[in-house]
Amino acid sequence: MKLLENKTAIVTGASRGIGTGIALLLAEHGANVAFTYLSSEAKAKELEAQIQAKGVKAKAYHSDASDYKASEQLVNDVLAEFGKVDILVNNAGITKDGLLMRMSEEQFDAVIKANLKSVFNMTKAIQRPMLKERNGSIINITSVVGIRGNAGQANYAASKAGIIGFTKSVALELGSRNIRCNAVAPGFIETEMTAALDEKVVAGWREGIPLKRGGTPLDVANAVAFLASDMASYITGQVIQVCGGMLT
Repeated sequence: MKLLENKTAIVTGASRGIGTGIALLLAEHGANVAFTYLSSEAKAKELEAQIQAKGVKAKAYHSDASDYKASEQLVNDVLAEFGKVDILVNNAGITKDGLLMRMSEEQFDAVIKANLKSVFNMTKAIQRPMLKERNGSIINITSVVGIRGNAGQANYAASKAGIIGFTKSVALELGSRNIRCNAVAPGFIETEMTAALDEKVVAGWREGIPLKRGGTPLDVANAVAFLASDMASYITGQVIQVCGGMLT
């Protein structure tokens, strides 16, 4: 039997990078996958087909997790289509980097809304059906930047630190109903976004990591799949760092 057989997952922001890796691996382990995208319909449809090719049900939804009503509607639509939701992966997020002295209010608010408010919206929407089932695993994608901070990313670091506090609070609130809530904190993960960076800069970052390499979306997805599964049934309120030893 596969690790996540007969389970249904929602993954937000899955049309690229880490989100795509998570959606594909959950499907590999037998989960049906509903996922959201905001801009790239072509990539979303391609991912939908890739997931279906693994022999599970998949559907792409154009939905903005930072919108409260849209999140409620999404959960209702997924429940109508799939019947239940066992796993929620809050992955959607953006960056708008800049030193604080140059950061606009719009840049700060946009990142908080997309990264942190979205986690509230989706968790709030999924809470009632999970309480009814007395079962569920909520996994929030935070960042090592939310733990240690990073120059030029005050907005991003604040949003990711907020996710950690939110995760721990939800774990305390919902644990008695057998609903677990954990966070995964990636470090330097190599995606199509980092591929555009100067190779010497990237090599310098790799050298500063104890494992001497950047992570992959699969590295993050493996942690998510574990936390989503019954193998992690006694783990809640935790932050799993997937960072190659950047933080110890």
